[in-house]
Amino acid sequence: MLLIYVPKLTNRLGYTLKVVFNHLLKAEYSITTEEEYFLKWGDAKLCYGPKRLGDSVFIKSVPLLFQTTIEEQEPHPECRGGQWVMYPVYGRDLDFDFDPLAATFFMVARYEEYLPHREDEHGRFIPEESLAWKAGFLDQPVVDQWARLIRNKIAERFPLYELPKQLYTFVQTVDIDAAWRYLHKGTFRTLVGMMRDLFSRHQPDEVMRRIRVLMHKEEDPFDTFDYIIDLHERTPGSYLLFFVLLADYGQYDKPASYLNRHTRELVQHLGDYAKMGLHPGYHSLEQPMKLDTEKKRLEAIIHRTVVRGRYHFLRLRLPRSYRIMHHAGIKHDYTMGYADVAGFRAGISVPYPFYDLERDHENELLIHPFCVMDTTLKKYLRLSPEEGLNEYKKLIDRVREVDGTFCCIVHNQNLNELDGWAGWKEVYEQMVEYAGNKQVTT
Repeated sequence: MLLIYVPKLTNRLGYTLKVVFNHLLKAEYSITTEEEYFLKWGDAKLCYGPKRLGDSVFIKSVPLLFQTTIEEQEPHPECRGGQWVMYPVYGRDLDFDFDPLAATFFMVARYEEYLPHREDEHGRFIPEESLAWKAGFLDQPVVDQWARLIRNKIAERFPLYELPKQLYTFVQTVDIDAAWRYLHKGTFRTLVGMMRDLFSRHQPDEVMRRIRVLMHKEEDPFDTFDYIIDLHERTPGSYLLFFVLLADYGQYDKPASYLNRHTRELVQHLGDYAKMGLHPGYHSLEQPMKLDTEKKRLEAIIHRTVVRGRYHFLRLRLPRSYRIMHHAGIKHDYTMGYADVAGFRAGISVPYPFYDLERDHENELLIHPFCVMDTTLKKYLRLSPEEGLNEYKKLIDRVREVDGTFCCIVHNQNLNELDGWAGWKEVYEQMVEYAGNKQVTT
């Protein structure tokens, strides 16, 4: 058992220790504020505070984790020997030249998103406002790396103490914004789509394709679900989740109706092979009752309680978005990431609990961060398929190095040759193969 000494146990400090030692290092530990008890401890021990105690591993603290207010921060990020660090500390006989616990809290609590910042047209925190973007470490799971540094120092100081092995994990999540391109849209939407095709630059190919699909002479190009499931089943050790949009039709939400028999049958079919989650509609952030309504729709279809969610358009606004989810009974969120850039928004790859900084306490909602989305690579970064595959591989390698969780987002509607997506289906296949193989443990 690892014993951790702290001069004062605050909500922030207790939460950060939980993230590092429970969620990242999978280690059992206990906490004490008694110096004498700590000094007599005969097993592995770590001291967090202003001074070293005995022969323990020592992390010199900065004030952040002992504060209760939200204040402007000066983390002073710096790359030292290839490792990014924040909150530098100074003095003699230090095991770390920075405070990795304070740095961890700043990143995973998303401290900077509670400070004044710019938002995009959808009310989202933009990556250019983040410290990781400005300093240049957005593509690094720095929190996982800092936990690895702590682990290595404990192993070096206490060689007889064994920390559990960590496991690399691959999680692919699929957002179903539109289950079909042509089928099951209803008479009115089908006629409007046909008229739009006739007067657009896509004719005659789009018109003829729509007719062939409606006559069941050709598969709907968005119906790639069995292909996704088959690829998943051929990838041992991977996890697959579907997030279904069941909002009412509108400017930003264009799903097939939840009342449609084919929609219900599809969702039930997918639920036989993978975990299902809700994709709350665009306006659920302003009108939380919509999330409750959509959750009940999905539960009525799959006959199970829905505990997973990811906001449509990745509309994550802290702390409101997570409070709404928690109030609705969602226990696992998958929204933590950026729409327009790839990387680790919270600096971490593994699931971790939400900390409500305004209320200064931990929330039981578990956050599952993702680091890359297919539309990010093609639409926002405008990468070629080859460049996109290289970006996938780079991020996968980053996660493998720390035995973390590689979580990505793909869309069923992007796995075809239409709308400029030629070549990306092959990228998806190669990404899944690369991410699913070599399940490394250290």
